[in-house]
Amino acid sequence: MFEKIRRLFLIKTKFEVYLITYALALGACERGKLYLDQYPGYGGWLLFVACTGAVFMAGAKMLDAIEYQKAYGPE
Repeated sequence: MFEKIRRLFLIKTKFEVYLITYALALGACERGKLYLDQYPGYGGWLLFVACTGAVFMAGAKMLDAIEYQKAYGPE
């Protein structure tokens, strides 16, 4: 029973990584828009870029993890 539930939270394919990255990017852009409203000027833009940059780094790390898992096995 717990194994079936656990499998729902495992990322197995690149397509799943792309979907998760897209969802993270939507949230980051929304948060970035709020930063632009709260902090007008360069500070808001820097925080906006930091939000979206974090998503790119997380997506790249997840893609690397999928490649690593395919090469060396699940554990």
